[in-house]
Amino acid sequence: MSVACCIPLVECVSCLACVRWVWKKFLYTAGQESENWGAATPEEFEPIPRLCRYILSVYEDDLRNPMWAPPEGYGMNPDWVLLKKEYTDTQGKVSPYMIYLDHENSDIVLAIRGLDMGKESDILMLLDNKLGQTTYDGGYVHNGLLKAAQYVLEEECGVLRGLVEKFSGYSLTFAGHSLGAGVVTLLTLLAVNNREKLGGIERKRIRCFAIAPARCISLNLAVRYADVINSVVLQDDFLPRTTVALEHAFKSLLCFPCLMCIMCLKDTCTLEEKMLQDPRRLYAPGRLYHIIVRKPFR
Repeated sequence: MSVACCIPLVECVSCLACVRWVWKKFLYTAGQESENWGAATPEEFEPIPRLCRYILSVYEDDLRNPMWAPPEGYGMNPDWVLLKKEYTDTQGKVSPYMIYLDHENSDIVLAIRGLDMGKESDILMLLDNKLGQTTYDGGYVHNGLLKAAQYVLEEECGVLRGLVEKFSGYSLTFAGHSLGAGVVTLLTLLAVNNREKLGGIERKRIRCFAIAPARCISLNLAVRYADVINSVVLQDDFLPRTTVALEHAFKSLLCFPCLMCIMCLKDTCTLEEKMLQDPRRLYAPGRLYHIIVRKPFR
């Protein structure tokens, strides 16, 4: 048989392989990533919906007259909001945040909202990082998010210290979404390592819930702080999974699909063991909770 006769056969086999790959991708569900994980208990997951509502409330101008409240409301007492700071108050050094004294759940909550694509300061915060640029506590962290966390701690450590000392039975919870999730992750690292600034609070009283966080700390830090940091990932959420450096992603918005395709191919052809061996590589922080719908084409 001549070589020419084999060419159609090779093409057909290649096409079938591509069709099979695409079909498997369509049938792939996010649940396959965590199908061997243990299920979260109701007690473990209980704070997450409540803290998500608290984070959403930061977007409101007036909590007594909310414009974007969920159907059942935020479940908050406006009188328990001790302070709230907007972009004008923080001079763009961090996204808007609030401190809420949750007497019903014995919790001191500092909640930071997510990324505002219309705010240059938020974008610049994400761009302020390069691979292996900044180290902290024996690992690598996102430089821009660390700066934002340091700002919040310096601004609010006096208020938090007073609350921790006054309400000794309350936990101290940092909660954030997206960009805010990265900030509260680094804020938790700072709080745990500077507990004397917060009235000597015990480590077990500090908690962090990062909702859809960006990759912001190295693997060794993610493991070491898993007892205080919890990440929540919904289905196939892009941000906690992307290995594309955020500065490249935002600079390449016009050809972003091409960039993602190249990076996905690169990751597919790179052994997982090799990726895990790079200590500079950043990951979603702490203990992961994966919210999934186990249905194809979802």
